[in-house]
Amino acid sequence: MDERDRYARGMEVRRAVLGDAHVDRAESKRSAFNEEFQALITRHAWGEIWTRPGLPRHTRSLLTIGLMVALNRSDEFKLHVRAAFNNGVTRDEIKEVLMQCAIYAGIPAANGAFHMAEEVFAQMDSAAK
Repeated sequence: MDERDRYARGMEVRRAVLGDAHVDRAESKRSAFNEEFQALITRHAWGEIWTRPGLPRHTRSLLTIGLMVALNRSDEFKLHVRAAFNNGVTRDEIKEVLMQCAIYAGIPAANGAFHMAEEVFAQMDSAAK
């Protein structure tokens, strides 16, 4: 697979997981400064890792949420909580990931993640009405 194919596959998965609205917003913010970084993310994170057959997207979403908690990456955490539902993840599964993170990443990290997840859930519930 060449880089163009990897980019195309990555963009397909990126849109499926994060949603067209998010990807369109990110694409509209491309600049001479960040365009190489955006292409790198699309090719490698989405086109190389998220397309691998070894784990389903559902599992990748749960892992990513846990890693964002452990790394204290709140913006990416919220993005991936919202996106996880596109991969069939449930609120109860997210809760279980956060409980696991409480032990392995620390209570303060999990506490903050619970608050952020509830914030995302409230936004999603409000948008669904």
